[in-house]
Amino acid sequence: MDSDINTARDLIHTRIWREEAEADNPFAARAAFCRGYDVFGEMVGNARWTEMLWLLLRDSLPSRAQLDALEALAVALANPGPRDASVHAAMCGAVGGSTAAASLIAALSVGAGRYGGAREVHDAMTMWQQCGHTVDAWRGWSEPQAASPIEVWPERKHVPGFDPHGASLPATVGQLLAALARIGAGPHTAWLHANLDAVHAAIGLPLTTAGVAACVLHDLGLSPDEGEMLYLLLRLPGAAAHALEQKTGGFKRFPFYPLELQEAA
Repeated sequence: MDSDINTARDLIHTRIWREEAEADNPFAARAAFCRGYDVFGEMVGNARWTEMLWLLLRDSLPSRAQLDALEALAVALANPGPRDASVHAAMCGAVGGSTAAASLIAALSVGAGRYGGAREVHDAMTMWQQCGHTVDAWRGWSEPQAASPIEVWPERKHVPGFDPHGASLPATVGQLLAALARIGAGPHTAWLHANLDAVHAAIGLPLTTAGVAACVLHDLGLSPDEGEMLYLLLRLPGAAAHALEQKTGGFKRFPFYPLELQEAA
């Protein structure tokens, strides 16, 4: 029995997180530390939500400019709105009686792909890493590539971060980019804001919210894998809220197109 307890104590430790066990229960934490910071003794009540997010991904706390940029982006991404496919999926799950977990999993699954989803953010961040500001290189990078035998995603069909079906820049995307440039999100965000018209003309497509998010997350020094995961996470609050609303409203008040069912012949 003693050897089992010692083994359990050894396992509850990673480079990110360290726990100290209660004297009478090795599976209950007396103290927990994130990157060395005492979470319940010092951070709770003093740290911001985005500081904790940052600390889970990095060894030290962010600068004020990094924190402001991440928080501003988190506010913008919190609710993609009911017309977004991921939120719509969560609403469909909830109105049909699915569990909370199933509704959120629907939102994650539908919002994970290469059209406005988290994989598009991953693609755009990779493009920023490899091509920098060279817009001509963005088009070449976005050409369909020979698929790997283990590739699970459909091939690329447009420059990531730009809407293949869009005509003009949505006002909300322009406002988001301007706000993030103003608060000093980073050099790539400032460049994109200053050259937005030229980039639009060169690509032939308008920038999207996913494109702004990818640029800012790249400026914050996150990897494409980290950006993809964070984009999935930050868009969940809106999916949850709309799912809860539909659960109580019922299918007769579902705010989408009425079904035009035809009698069977």
